[in-house]
Parts: sequence; structure tokens; C-alpha cells
Amino acid sequence: MRVAVIGGGAAGQIAAIRAAQNGHAVTLFEQNEKLGKKLFITGKGRCNLTNASDRDGFFRNVVHNPRFLYSAYAAFDSDAIVALIEAAGTPTKVERGRRVFPASDKSSDVLKALEKTVRQAGVAIRLHTRVSEILTGGGSVTGVRIGQTAEPFDAVVLATGGLSYPSTGSTGDGLRFAQKLGHSVQPPCGALVPLETEETWCRELSGMTLKNVTLTAYRGKKEVYSELGEMLFTHFGVSGPLVLSCSSLIADAPEGTVLKIDLKPGLSEEQLDARLLRDLSQNVKKTLSGALYGLLPQRLLTQVLTQAGLDGQSPAAQFSKAQRKALVDTLKGLTLHVSGARPIAEAIITRGGVDVREVNPSTMESRLVHNLFFAGEVLDVDAFTGGFNLQIAWSTGALAGSSIKEKENEIQYCH
Repeated sequence: MRVAVIGGGAAGQIAAIRAAQNGHAVTLFEQNEKLGKKLFITGKGRCNLTNASDRDGFFRNVVHNPRFLYSAYAAFDSDAIVALIEAAGTPTKVERGRRVFPASDKSSDVLKALEKTVRQAGVAIRLHTRVSEILTGGGSVTGVRIGQTAEPFDAVVLATGGLSYPSTGSTGDGLRFAQKLGHSVQPPCGALVPLETEETWCRELSGMTLKNVTLTAYRGKKEVYSELGEMLFTHFGVSGPLVLSCSSLIADAPEGTVLKIDLKPGLSEEQLDARLLRDLSQNVKKTLSGALYGLLPQRLLTQVLTQAGLDGQSPAAQFSKAQRKALVDTLKGLTLHVSGARPIAEAIITRGGVDVREVNPSTMESRLVHNLFFAGEVLDVDAFTGGFNLQIAWSTGALAGSSIKEKENEIQYCH
């Protein structure tokens, strides 16, 4: 069969590899000047290519529509992508949180391994080529249109990504193609995205990283997220791993979410109060800020005292029990109010996409158009940080590419 794969990212490349390995004539269309442009910047340029957690660990980290991915993950799991990358000459390593990276810490090595495998499989790569339309007839794929030219294909894998990182070529074309072919598309928005806050004092701490803190998010009185880790202040609010993960759970309507930061999660309120008493008693002749200099970085301490309604220049000797209580409460629950999420262009991934109810989870084939397959971020599935979203791309792409042969066999068998 002649197979067109639209999109040369993670999902598209693995789909092309699998389809070509099954004997199909595969053409991979990529509008950029090279394959895997978004892959190149993932993991801060190191490419967190998957997560080495077990099956249950993977599905615990899928935020939306995890059940849809059961067959895909079974067909091509984290061990499978590691084996493929290493077989192409790129060793990997496992770091904190079971995150998998190339041993060289260079995303370019993952890209080289992928492209090497794509070429070895015999895939025809067409760069600088933008597909403008998927052609159909009789309820089935018939080809694609490039500019004014129609090119015949028997099957198409749509792996164009979402809308995040538009500089890498994420234009939303795939969502438009799907809609034109009758598919429902869940409205796209940013997930794994920094959050803006009503409080403007965050900008005074811009660039400051908080490590080993607990971030808890509330919608009304309901706790929707709580985790220990790292975050940072920005000129618009907050970002960092904890915030990005939290954003995935509130992405649909982030406004009004209340964030509380426990700056001293290792200490109970009683232990923290004892710590304050000790520091104050040892520095009775100093100002409050001076007495507590070892508690937090100075910029952060100044802001925490302000949020607690305290004057850092007041004498430490006059610090009352009620004031200690106010400070302890602030240290254990520094409060921020979310006013919104940053634009989707700044998101790591896209929430929303092709409605998975209209896609066969056993094959990734459209339930509406024969021989049309979906893979990767174009689908309405997303996960937390840590390599899980790339694993979704690998798994759905591999299943889509493999399923084309299964469909062909069914047709031959029927005849």
C-alpha cells in the first residue's frame, strides 16, 4: 500500500518506520527543513524521550483519556522506544523520576537515531512540503493534495501535532483536516503551561527557583493537586515542574484556582514555630529580617514577611506569639490566586484535539474514514511531565503504522 504520513515529529517518524517495516511504500511529509524540530527542544535540549516506569506508572500519569491508550502502550511501550533508539547507536540513561534521556544529554542524538531508522526502513522523506488537504472518496482515503497537485495514497497517518510551540511548525493543520473530514475536535488549549497570578509581587521574585516545596491547588474547597517538588517565580506568576503538572489538571478553566505553597514541608507547624523561637532568641538585638536571615533567601523572606503582615525592620525582641502564628501560616501556605494560563504558544503540549471516541483504540484508525489513522498530539490525550507525552506519541504512532498492514490483510482475506 502507498502510505502518506503527515508530520515528521515523534509520532510521525515512528509511524513511518513501522509502516515501512511492514512492506508499505511510505512517504513522510514534513513542512519544516528537518524532522523532529520539536523533539530537538524537549527536556531543555536533552530530550526526555520516555519514562521507565511500569505500565501502571505510565497510566497514572496520563491525565486525559488513559483508557484509550491501553492497546497502543501494550503494542509499543517505553522499553520498545529505548530499544529502538539504542539499536540505532544512541545509548540512554535513567534519571530522577525514571526519566529517560540520551546518555550524551543531546537531543540531536535522538534525532539522528530516529532519522537513521527512518531511512533504513526505506521511507521517502519530503521536507519543506506542506500538505494542504487529505483527499477521500467512497468513505476512504484516496490521497493528499500538495499545493495544486493531488497525489494518490491508500492510507494516511495524521501526526501533525497540536498548537503548542508554533515555531516548530505546530499550525493546527491536522485539527482542521480532521474537522473537514467530519471528526469532532475538542477545543484546544494549553496544558503543561505556566500560570498567571493576580498577585503582582511575583515579578519581584522573577527567576527565583523554589526547591523541595509542596504546591497545593484548590478549586473552591476541593483540593485538586498537591505535590512536592520544584517551581519558580516569573514576571507574570509561576512556572516550573510543579506548576506545569498542576496546570494539566486545571487547564480547562484555570481562573479562580487558589495555589498554596508550603515553603517548609519537612517541618510541622509546631516544629516551625520552635525554629522561629530559636532564631529569634539567638538574635534578640537584631531586626526581624536580620534574626531570620537563615530561614529563606532574603528576597523571598522580605516578601513572606509582607504577606504575613509583618515589618521586617521591627525589633526581633518584640515579636509576639500572634505574629509568629501569622508567619508560620504564611510559610506553610503562601497563597496565590490564578488569573489565567499563559498562551497556548507557550504550552509544552496541547490539551484537546481529535475526539478519541471517533478513533478505534485498537488500531488508531478513524471510525469515520477508512484508512485514515491518527497519532500523537493531534489526539485528545495528554499527560504530566516526565517523558509521558512523548511516550504517547511513540505508542500511538507505532500502533497506527503497524495497523495499516493489519487493515490490508483484512481486505485481502475478505477477497
